[in-house]
Amino acid sequence: MKTELRGSSNTSISLQNPSLFNDPDESSLKGCLGSLDGACIEKLLLHCASALEQNDGTLAQQVMWVLNNVASLVGDPNQRLTSWFLRALISRASKVCPAATDFDGSGTIRRRQMSVTELAVYVDLIPWHRFGFCASNSAIFKAIEGYSKVHILDFSITHCMQWPTLIDALAKRPEGPPSLRITVPSCRPPVPPFLNVSCEEVGLRLSNFAKFKDVPFEFNVIDDDPSCFPSPETIPQESSHEFHFESLLNHLTPSMLNLRDDEALVINCQNWLRYLSNTDQKGDVVQDSSSLRDAFLRTVKFLNPCILVVVDEDSDLSAPSLSSRIAACFNYLWIPFDALETFLPKDSTQRVEYESDIGQKIENIISFEGAAEN
Repeated sequence: MKTELRGSSNTSISLQNPSLFNDPDESSLKGCLGSLDGACIEKLLLHCASALEQNDGTLAQQVMWVLNNVASLVGDPNQRLTSWFLRALISRASKVCPAATDFDGSGTIRRRQMSVTELAVYVDLIPWHRFGFCASNSAIFKAIEGYSKVHILDFSITHCMQWPTLIDALAKRPEGPPSLRITVPSCRPPVPPFLNVSCEEVGLRLSNFAKFKDVPFEFNVIDDDPSCFPSPETIPQESSHEFHFESLLNHLTPSMLNLRDDEALVINCQNWLRYLSNTDQKGDVVQDSSSLRDAFLRTVKFLNPCILVVVDEDSDLSAPSLSSRIAACFNYLWIPFDALETFLPKDSTQRVEYESDIGQKIENIISFEGAAEN
């Protein structure tokens, strides 16, 4: 006989030993069975993390039994967030004690590709994207003051959604807009959000917008190698962290980028650096500056930009301790769930899809270690 937990609408987790899911021991979980607010849910998650770190599958499953009674994909933000943490914890537990659990979640993560309009709504709703765009655009606008030509080398996971606002601001400069050139790599970290149009189509839309604003504009795509850009339709979960962009480094040279002396070079990194590994295959931090992240930073330093903008999440989501990652992840990723609660109804299909993208991030943070973690 099997017992099933359902932590998400498309995830079934079969438990081969349902007797482990008797009412949890009151002495070990005392204080967590009353009103399960955010603080209490976090306490339960940390309790489960501690059990998994000690390879105590029985206690971990007892805590997950409680969490399963809280989790709901159509509940309040805490309940919806708990659903995704539960999926991630059971996925991890299946690695720690496979005899006790049979994780039946798909090994392949399928993600719907957004339209440009849907992506615009998404980045406007998720606070860290909106704030990051405002802060970096402000810094760029000040750095290129007085320049008549600007070249932006854009490393971002949001498909150039940052630039219409900057183009609009440049169009209003008292001295007139500069000539703007944006260069993007074709490959990007295989993480949401995904877009249903090509880089070239994005560039065409930006070009049309810039033309409407009377801003001279040019858009270029580098390293147009399909092998370095995995299809978002089917990304194996175990290999979703693999970001094959080493070949891109060979294209980041003044000649390949066609850098010009009379241009202000801007290098923009939006939620990008954390996906460049600074560890070896064992998950150990590389100390000899030979990691992919260090190689990238050395390369962009050599390009001598007038400004390098780095925007990333203000949260340590890659700490060695599972408990530390869960604490940081729960408190940080509650923010977008709360934002979506404010702007979209509980039964909104769009809201569920947006939360699913965040849920993949939770799985990557909780389920994997070291080089396997995004």
